[in-house]
Amino acid sequence: MSEEKDGGKPQLTRQGNLRRTSLLDAAESVLVAKGNADASLRAIAGEAGVRVGHLQHYFPTRADLIKAVLERALERSLDRLAETTGLRLGREDPSVIEVPEGGRAEPAEVVAVVLAEQEDPQLVRLYVEVWALAARDDEIAAVVREFYRKYVAHVEAFVQQGRPEWSAELCRARAETFVALVEGAALMRSGIAGSRSGAMDTQLAQQAVQLLRD
Repeated sequence: MSEEKDGGKPQLTRQGNLRRTSLLDAAESVLVAKGNADASLRAIAGEAGVRVGHLQHYFPTRADLIKAVLERALERSLDRLAETTGLRLGREDPSVIEVPEGGRAEPAEVVAVVLAEQEDPQLVRLYVEVWALAARDDEIAAVVREFYRKYVAHVEAFVQQGRPEWSAELCRARAETFVALVEGAALMRSGIAGSRSGAMDTQLAQQAVQLLRD
């Protein structure tokens, strides 16, 4: 495999990026199916159909690989949220907000997209593993905290755009409560911590929308 150099840092070629993506896909599948305890490099290499040495060329340690899987999954969630709201937050500084000219999405649309993610059982199981890992691993916990920092900042920007008369403190509180509500609901709606019902889904959606606009 060839690599290009940029400023002293190795950059993957197009083929290298494709291989890296396939390895992350395999790691995600193993993590969801077997859990973190059994997600060994050997098991992941077997899922990907490569040797362990090949896997370690891209991810020298298991921690590097698991961290990359989590960062990719969390980033996808943020991208879906941005696509729905139309808002774009700076990757490094979420306080930098780009507001679309075509208007904003309705709160009900945003809630529908966020809750729809919970319809994917594989994604929910992956997030359960993420939370479990974060409780034991400081590096993973830092990745998760950064994700929720950006998540809250994005929701806060959406609330503030729709209710400019609200104080920054209130917008922040609404955003934090929204994230806490929908993330906790994932455990109930997935069947992991309870049973799902149509009545609960209706109430959940209504409460979530109210946090964004009322």
